[in-house]
Amino acid sequence: MKDLKHRDGTENPEFIFHRKNYKFMFIGIAFIVLGFLLMVGGGSDDPNVFNPEIYSWRRIRLAPALILIGFAIEVYAILLNPNKKEEN
Repeated sequence: MKDLKHRDGTENPEFIFHRKNYKFMFIGIAFIVLGFLLMVGGGSDDPNVFNPEIYSWRRIRLAPALILIGFAIEVYAILLNPNKKEEN
């Protein structure tokens, strides 16, 4: 956060990110958390018993894809410039 001084000497803090940036950041975090939650489980209580559920489609394909999508949304949220005016 950088401070901008007005002509009268008062300071007005200017945030780096705006509301739109934070909205996309929270969406990205939700995707990442959902991916990790889908990856949980599938183990066995007995180390001598193999549980093939650990190789389910949900844990091998879906969860990592959601995590990567969440990271891509985070990068987009950081690079998003909400002050940019659209030219028509």
